[in-house]
Amino acid sequence: MLRPQHQTASLLEFSLVLLLGILWGLPYALTKLSLASIPPLTLVAARVLLAATVLWIAALALGRRVPWSWNFAGSIAVQGCVACVIPYTLIAFGQRSVDSSLAAILNSTTPLFVCLIGVIWTRHESITAGRMFGSAVGLGGVVMIAGTSALAGLGQETIGQAAILLATVSSAVSAIYGRRFAGVAPEVTAACVLTSAAVLLFPLCLLVEAPWHSQPSLVSLAALAANAVVATALGFVVYFRLIRTIGSMGTASAGYLKPGVGVLIGCTLLGENLTWTTGAGLLAVLIGVVAINGKTSIAPLLDAVGRAGRRFRQGMYRRARAQSAAQN
Repeated sequence: MLRPQHQTASLLEFSLVLLLGILWGLPYALTKLSLASIPPLTLVAARVLLAATVLWIAALALGRRVPWSWNFAGSIAVQGCVACVIPYTLIAFGQRSVDSSLAAILNSTTPLFVCLIGVIWTRHESITAGRMFGSAVGLGGVVMIAGTSALAGLGQETIGQAAILLATVSSAVSAIYGRRFAGVAPEVTAACVLTSAAVLLFPLCLLVEAPWHSQPSLVSLAALAANAVVATALGFVVYFRLIRTIGSMGTASAGYLKPGVGVLIGCTLLGENLTWTTGAGLLAVLIGVVAINGKTSIAPLLDAVGRAGRRFRQGMYRRARAQSAAQN
């Protein structure tokens, strides 16, 4: 029997899920920019070290207490591996040969793996029909956003795709394992986890890549800094907060929002068109996240859908007027 520990997301928690999806959707583009002149292991090591430094400054400034015990240190080391070292390294490696759209689809399946691990092994949360429905609908939405043509690349770059799937499984394990840090401040947990990851990664990157020979560009360094401070440091604080309040599967549902972030950035900042297929995919993703996180998420969903619909109609109206003016 699965233990009834399905926690429902309040308005605040649902908003944090959306924020986490935004923060963790940014690294796709930022990683691509950084990889142009920074080796993958060096990139990951620098990312976690910089993020850990920022979080330690924040934790000390806030006066957070750090638990000192060998048991805690061992758990942190494990979490650092499954949450940072393994997924970050494998994704950086996989993105060298796998298109971003397909990488987004493969890496967004974290909720499915959390569900699967929970059913087969840990039984740590209740897996309801609503949650299974949300997992399926959310994944379908991701495929619609990325474009079904992205699936045509399945099986072509098998090593890179396998690396991204293994990274996704590791992220699912980290969402489940991270429940044991519920009694520690999220800033402290995040700082400790990222520090342990940096300790493991830096000797490895020195041995494998000899980073002192690389010549990173200013664009790559700026992307690395944004990735570390915003996406990683702040993202992990929100992540451990959500694991404590809504559980591992609700937190993992933010993975479905990652591809949508790229679409929204393209539409709002780059002037790209929002197609009906992409709009339907965004709606499906939101429905999936709501179904996973419970009924109280419906109100913020309706509000978000209403605002997105108004923006979409306004954009279509402006484009129609521009086309009409051009024809005249």
